Amino acid sequence: MAGLFVSFEGTEGSGKTSVIKEVVAHFQKQGKQVVVTREPGGSRISEKIRTIILDKSHTEMDARCEALLFAASRRQHLVETINPALQLGKLVLCDRFVDSSLVYQGIARGLGFDEVLEINKYAIEDTFPNLTIFVNVRPEVGLARVFASNLREVNRLDLEQLNFHQRIYDGYLELIQLFPHRIKNVVGERSIKEVVQDVILLIEQAWATHE
Repeated sequence: MAGLFVSFEGTEGSGKTSVIKEVVAHFQKQGKQVVVTREPGGSRISEKIRTIILDKSHTEMDARCEALLFAASRRQHLVETINPALQLGKLVLCDRFVDSSLVYQGIARGLGFDEVLEINKYAIEDTFPNLTIFVNVRPEVGLARVFASNLREVNRLDLEQLNFHQRIYDGYLELIQLFPHRIKNVVGERSIKEVVQDVILLIEQAWATHE
């Protein structure tokens, strides 16, 4: 049986990376084979593209260039990391996937939802996650976390104005309406224990349906 592909989405500072760590520990204790990966990145070539995308000095980067770089990174990531793991029946937990491009470049950058979706359909060949967890944290709360933390490097996207991050947040809420069966809204402004419990339950339900 093919594995289960779960992506995690959220605004900057939503805490999804911390949630993923706890979820991994839970399923590994259950004996499941878990692959944890991220975007942009997740493979050797994709990580190099990540460096270009997030470099704070690349302020002149064109929005379409940004969208194409994300899609290129995603393609290599899918071929090298995600698909092989799914073919082996593993649980793949990915920190961001295609929905990030739809809201960051399609909506927040104003390139158009349909246009960015088409670019990414070419890149992923319709390989969407079985389940997407949106860790719902308001942008002003998430950004305050980012700039208060010494453990996370501030990148080029973090430095955008608050209205950019608000458009991202609103974009995710739109996606939940468009893909209600795939994208699940988890309230993130709670203790990490409560958030993790909800996420584990959603993944277990997805596994049961998948099997």
